[in-house]
Amino acid sequence: MIVVRSPQGKLLQALQSVAGIVERRHTLPVLANVLLRRSGPMLELTTSDLDIQVRTRAELDGDEGSFATTVGARKLIDILRALPADQVVILSSAQNKLTLQAGRSRFMLQTLPAEDFPLVNESVDFGPAFAVPQKVLKGLVDQVHFAMAVHDIRYYLNGILFIAEGRTLTLVATDGHRLALAQAALQDDVPGRQEVILPRKTVLELQRLLADDEEPIEMRFAGNQARFAFGSMEFVTKLVEGKFPDYNRVIPKNHRNRVTLGRAPLLASLQRAAILTSEKFKGVRVNLEPGVLRIAANNSEQEEATEELEVDYDGDAIDIGFNVTYLIDMLANVDREMVTIELQDSSASALITVPEQAGFKYVVMPMRI
Repeated sequence: MIVVRSPQGKLLQALQSVAGIVERRHTLPVLANVLLRRSGPMLELTTSDLDIQVRTRAELDGDEGSFATTVGARKLIDILRALPADQVVILSSAQNKLTLQAGRSRFMLQTLPAEDFPLVNESVDFGPAFAVPQKVLKGLVDQVHFAMAVHDIRYYLNGILFIAEGRTLTLVATDGHRLALAQAALQDDVPGRQEVILPRKTVLELQRLLADDEEPIEMRFAGNQARFAFGSMEFVTKLVEGKFPDYNRVIPKNHRNRVTLGRAPLLASLQRAAILTSEKFKGVRVNLEPGVLRIAANNSEQEEATEELEVDYDGDAIDIGFNVTYLIDMLANVDREMVTIELQDSSASALITVPEQAGFKYVVMPMRI
């Protein structure tokens, strides 16, 4: 049976859209495979790692009738990538093997039965659906993803908090040393309060798949799952269980010292100063005085860097230390021209906002240098 007859690029695109979660080595060999299910003119491609399931449908030529099998996802992608872009690819099935033909090239691949592929049992109690344009959700994720923890023992920090309430969608990420919050308006009211923590791997995969366009992405949350549908894609993921910290208590209020300055010059100054920070601590000293902001760094080899920026500021003189990576991460992931830094003193967390993005807040704790 001919499962697929398609231009190389079209089949490769469909495969790449679902293969991001596939791991080459897994305790269950079938999870290294992609489930191919043919039904009429449509080919359905599904991958899973037991926590996340990604599915897409593509209209690709092939024999009529129903057919399903699984084949190594990465091998198939590697072969397709190595073929000329304009070549027509034929995938045919016979005797538990999948044969790929393209021009004078021929590859025979081992398959595993479709019945062995562990599909995710989707929840029956999903909450109400709500939607935003893909580029809006992509923008929110871009603004907060860098503040997620990595392999933290406090597992609820290894992801992003999603909250849909009223007409507002809020995303929050924190690793305990910094916190990023971004908000966007929803078109319709969401009944009640929908609140979930998406795992880190899910967030990074969503970030990869989301397009920078107005096409909507529909979201639904359940007690232990979240479901996303956009374009021809369906994305189901388990959630992180646990109680996310009360982020409202972390966000400073009424800091009396405030300075607004250009994002790009500040980012460039910090990147230069970071070259001479200590590998272990990555600390920089920020000195703010009327009219000037100074950035200083040094390391164990007694090397020093100093940067000065002219600023419109007439508040208190403040000398405060920060992990330079935390500042660079935030400035590199915001695409607006100006940022506002609010400070109280050398021991209080700093609040960084963006005048052109009312829903964005970034809190970073000071460090002793």
